[in-house]
Amino acid sequence: MGVNLSVLILAKNEEKNLEACIRSALFADEVLVIDDMSTDGTKALAESLGARVLQRSLNGNWGEQQTFAMENAKCDWIYCLDADERISHRLAEEIKRVVSEDDRRYAYQTARLNYFWEQPLKHGGWFPDHGIRLLPRKGVYVTGFVHPQFHYDYELKTLPDDAYVIHYPYRDWEHYFNKLNFYTTLVAKKNKEKGKKASFLDIITHPLWASFRMYFLKSGWKDGKIGFVLASFHFFYTMAKYVKLYYLEKTNEHVGDEE
Repeated sequence: MGVNLSVLILAKNEEKNLEACIRSALFADEVLVIDDMSTDGTKALAESLGARVLQRSLNGNWGEQQTFAMENAKCDWIYCLDADERISHRLAEEIKRVVSEDDRRYAYQTARLNYFWEQPLKHGGWFPDHGIRLLPRKGVYVTGFVHPQFHYDYELKTLPDDAYVIHYPYRDWEHYFNKLNFYTTLVAKKNKEKGKKASFLDIITHPLWASFRMYFLKSGWKDGKIGFVLASFHFFYTMAKYVKLYYLEKTNEHVGDEE
């Protein structure tokens, strides 16, 4: 008997990550990959593993892409998974239990265990890193560009933290800094569109607080050397968001003066 579940994966040029991701989800009746027009072997690989693939351009809108995936899912339950994630055996068992026992009255959030260079991060705010993942498909949609927001009419429950999804967010340091640059630019642009502003004081104080909170208040130091490194880089991530927003405003002011 199958599991009445569609695992939804958004992907773009994820040939290196996708096989392990899909294999962890093969207990589901359907694995649906929404491919953002990949130029590598993502599509062919996914299909060779038994996944159904639909190609659609993301256009920077995660929420719209996830909603598209939900609308095209064939099963009554959906689980949202990223290409750099894996469903653990314990989580798979919990998902099977929920789908078999719940009459589609609840949405579920699950824990995520992040790995950096084969080291699990259990401190610094990295765990349990709960996120809404498992939901009945009917009546659910997603909005948002940077941090998607799920919309549903179900009561929210949390699965046990030992039933987590495994996350490998960075292949190497180059990948880390590329993502840092991409996301800080995106956040700055979206905050500007919302009318938010950044002062030079924000550029100083917010990074200091963010790094202090991660390393000391959230016990990032317990993760050893990588905990210190990540707290330090979180300083620069936070600073980059505010610096980019600050100079977006300055650019607009300069354009306005010329007009």
